[in-house]
Amino acid sequence: MDGDPAGMNLSQQSSSMEVKEDMDTKSESEHQPSKDALIDISFCGSTPLLWKVSDMKRCRSVGVIGALVGSLARQPRQNVRLGRPLELLQEEALLLEDTNTAAASLQAQDCGDERHSEAVRQYEAGLESSYKEQCALALEDKKTVLRRIMNEKENGTDNSGNAIRDRLNALDQAFRFPWPAMAVQLCTARAGFSHCPEERSFHSTDWPMPRDERLNTRFCVYRDLRNKGFYLTSAGKFGGDFLVYPGDPLRFHAHFIALCISMDEELPLCDILAIARLGSNVKKTVFVEGDVVYSSLQWSSML
Repeated sequence: MDGDPAGMNLSQQSSSMEVKEDMDTKSESEHQPSKDALIDISFCGSTPLLWKVSDMKRCRSVGVIGALVGSLARQPRQNVRLGRPLELLQEEALLLEDTNTAAASLQAQDCGDERHSEAVRQYEAGLESSYKEQCALALEDKKTVLRRIMNEKENGTDNSGNAIRDRLNALDQAFRFPWPAMAVQLCTARAGFSHCPEERSFHSTDWPMPRDERLNTRFCVYRDLRNKGFYLTSAGKFGGDFLVYPGDPLRFHAHFIALCISMDEELPLCDILAIARLGSNVKKTVFVEGDVVYSSLQWSSML
């Protein structure tokens, strides 16, 4: 059978490229947020948390920032680069609920001390079994390396092969596999399930966040500023309620510090002067906000 080898190779290369592109597209689509899927919000007490990468991307696309608070698996003791989960402000979670973008996940019930202790014992037994298996594999790898070196030495002219042979024979008793070197399987993903709106409302739970007057005031301000296109993050270290950005916080510095105050709340003059000087010291303008009423405070000069 006659054929063009160059044409066959070209067709094989093009087909392999198509398969590779299809696999890359599938791998990218696994983490792409769906516009129809609701965001799953888990709660630790009254703190809203996000665990899925797709949910984090969806939040970012709608202007909800949050803050990563989890430790990295291989660098748990550093605090410069953090990982999942993503902690949301209560106002951010309420905005997602208000826009029907998120739903609270049903929390697992407490299984009791006895079942919890049994689960801990099973987990520790699994770790011990995995450690023994990895010890055996590491020992076999070490023996393979020594055998290869010994064969190379025997083919040469020196007599160092005997020392390697003695080391190989004593390896079973002398080999130690450190526990920190053990590879631990981290279950960071689970199978995704989709539900129709009726099923989703059945699986969702009530929001375990107290709705007091203070939270309502902050939420009104947060929602209004988000509707105006601003991005907001927590301003606890600046003495305010929110830091207000004109765009994405990764690209812009905060221009304002927002303090949310109820319309009927009295504010002493000394507090007004304090927050005005605070904004001047950190080179930001202070917003004193009520029900969509804004007052800008700036410290013009030193007395």
